[in-house]
Amino acid sequence: MPQLTKDQLATEMYYFNLGNHFSAYHFLGAKACRDQAGQEGYRFTVWAPRAKAVAIIGSFNQWQEEALEAVGETGAWTIFKAEAKEWDLYKFVVTDQAGQKKEKQDPFAFASEVPPKTASVIQNLPQYDWQDADWLAERRKAKRYDRPLNIYEVHMSSWRRHPDGSAYSFDDLRKELIPYVKEMGYTHIEFMPLMEHPLEASWGYQISGYYSIAGRFGHDFEPFMRFVDACHQAEIGVLVDWVPGHFVRNDDALAYYDGTPCFEFQDPQRAVNNRGGTYNFDLGRSQVHSFLISNAVFWLEEFHVDGLRVDAVSNMLYLDYDIGDWQPNRYGNNVNLEGVDFLRRLNQEIFLRDDSYLMIAEESTAWDGVTRPTSEGGLGFNFKWNMGWMNDTLKFFSLDPIHRSHHYKLVNFTFMYMFHENFILPFSHDEVVHGKESLLGRMPGQTRYDEFSNLRTLEGYRMCYPGKKLSFMGNEIGQFLEWRFYSQLEWEDLDRPYNREYQHYIQCLNQLYQDQPALHQLDLSPEGIRFLEADDDLETTAAFIRRSQDPEDFIVCAYNFTPVERHNYRLGVPYPGTYRVLLNSEMQEFGGNWEYQQETYTAEQVPHQGFDYSLSVVLPSLSTFLLKPDQLLTERPELLKKEDLVEGGERE
Repeated sequence: MPQLTKDQLATEMYYFNLGNHFSAYHFLGAKACRDQAGQEGYRFTVWAPRAKAVAIIGSFNQWQEEALEAVGETGAWTIFKAEAKEWDLYKFVVTDQAGQKKEKQDPFAFASEVPPKTASVIQNLPQYDWQDADWLAERRKAKRYDRPLNIYEVHMSSWRRHPDGSAYSFDDLRKELIPYVKEMGYTHIEFMPLMEHPLEASWGYQISGYYSIAGRFGHDFEPFMRFVDACHQAEIGVLVDWVPGHFVRNDDALAYYDGTPCFEFQDPQRAVNNRGGTYNFDLGRSQVHSFLISNAVFWLEEFHVDGLRVDAVSNMLYLDYDIGDWQPNRYGNNVNLEGVDFLRRLNQEIFLRDDSYLMIAEESTAWDGVTRPTSEGGLGFNFKWNMGWMNDTLKFFSLDPIHRSHHYKLVNFTFMYMFHENFILPFSHDEVVHGKESLLGRMPGQTRYDEFSNLRTLEGYRMCYPGKKLSFMGNEIGQFLEWRFYSQLEWEDLDRPYNREYQHYIQCLNQLYQDQPALHQLDLSPEGIRFLEADDDLETTAAFIRRSQDPEDFIVCAYNFTPVERHNYRLGVPYPGTYRVLLNSEMQEFGGNWEYQQETYTAEQVPHQGFDYSLSVVLPSLSTFLLKPDQLLTERPELLKKEDLVEGGERE
C-alpha cells in the first residue's frame, strides 16, 4: 500500500491545474494508502479551489464533521482517516466564502449510494486478472476500417428483467447477453451510460458520478470487469456512452461545487444547458480537461473498454446549438472554440495511448472533419453517426409506398455525402422513443405482413449501404411498442406472427455482413460501391454493386420500395458468368411470400448501366435482393473502372 503525502499531492495537483494530468483518479477521491507513520487507511482529497473550508462526514466518524487541510495553494483539500474502510459511506461538507455549507458527493468517487440517497462509497480498484490478451493483441494489429463493425446498443436495466421485475446484474448479462449477441451476429455491445445518475428517466445522460458505475447496476467494479473480459474472450467488443459536454444540475453533485463555478462556465448563459436541463462543462478550463480526459482514460484503461461513443458533440461545437440567447466568439461566429480544442485534445491523448480505440461522435450537423485527423485540422474521431442518412431513410420508409416515387430524393440525396466522414448508420434508442414509435410501428401497411415486408427491406438496405452499423436492442425482434426504460423488451412478441422469422432474418443479415468482405472491407471508400440504378423515381427501385479489395468479390444489391413485383428487372454486371441469389427478403423463412426461387441467373451480353453484360431478374415486391458471382467465365476478369466507382460515390 503506497504513501500519499501532502507534498506528493501538491505535485500531482500542479499538473492537474495545468490541465495535463490524465490519471487524476489515482490521487483525487478516496484512496487506500499509509500515512507517514505507516498506518493504513484512506486519504480523501477533493478539488474545491474557492471554498472557505472543507470537512468530511461518513459512517466511519459517526457523520461528524472533520476538517480537511488545504494542499498549499493548489485548490485541493485533504485528510487521512485510519478508521475508514472499503464500502464505508462519506460526503464532503463544503463551506463557501459566504459561510454557507453544502453536503457534496465526491467527484472522483468509485461508487455511490442508490438514488435518491447521495452518499459516496469507498471502493478500491480491483486487482483483476484479465484474460483478454489475445483480443487486445488482435485489436491492435487489425485494420479497423476494413473490418465489420455492427453494434448492438443496450440499456443496462431494460434488456431483460427477472420475473420479480428486478434488473439484471452484469453477471446475469454475462451469462445471457453475450451468447445472444454472439448468436445474432453483432460484433460489439454498446452500453448507454453506466455512470451514476440520479434520474432513471434521463437514461444515464445526466451524470452525477463520472467515476462510478450507477449504484442501481451494482456498486462493485469487478462484475463489469468480468463482463468485458468475457465479451473479449467471445470476440465481442464493448463500447460505453460517455457524456463530457454537460452534467446533472443536482446541488449535491458537481454543480457549483465550492459555491462558485468549478466545472461549469463562469458565464451563466453558457453554463446552463436548456435543452438537457443540465450544466455545460467549461471546456476551456484546464482542470476540467484533467477531470474529463482522466475519466475517458479511466473507462478505457481500467476496464479494457474498446471505445467511447461521445454524446452530444454538436452541443460542444456550437455556441448557438442550445435554445436561448448566445454570444458570438472572438471571431464573430458561432463556433465554440473551447469545445473544438477540447475534442481535439481528447482524441489526441486517447490515440497516443492506444490507436486501436474507437472514438465515436454522436454529431448531428454537417460540421466538416469530425473524423478527419487532428493533424489535418479535423476533430480526430474514428467514426461519426450519420444522422442525415438516418432521418431521410426513416422518413422515406414511413411513407405509404404509393407516395415514395414523389420523395425519391430522400434516397438518392444521401449518396452525395456518403463518404464525407467515416460514418456509422444508427437506428438508436433515440429513434424509438418520445412518440416516434418503434421501427415496426413506423412502417406503413394494412397488415403485419406489409409492415414486416417494409421493415425487412429497410434493414436489408441499411446493411448493404456503405457505413458501419448500430442498432438498438429490440429492433432485431420487430418490437412494436416504443422502448420503455423501466421495463424489459417485449420478448413475448417473438410468439406473434412474423417476429421470430424477422429475428432470423436479422441474424442472417448480420452474418452476411460479417462473412462478406464486399459489405464491409471498402465501407468508407468510393471504390467500394458502383451505382446501377439511383434515379428510378418512377418505379421506385435502387441498385448498386458493393465490392471488396478483390475485384472478383462483389455483391449486386437491388431494392424494390413498392409492393409491385418487377419482372424482367435488368441489372448491369461487370463479368459474364452465373450469379447466385445470396439473399431474398421475401422468402418464407423470413416471413415473406416466396416459397421457391430461381437460385442462379446467367449474365447475358446485353449492355446495361455501363456494363457489357446484364442479368434479367424477378425483383420481389418490397424486397432486398442480393446476388453474388457464382462462376465467372473469364480467366482474368476486367477490373471495375476506378472512375466509374468514384463517380458512383460522388453523384452530382
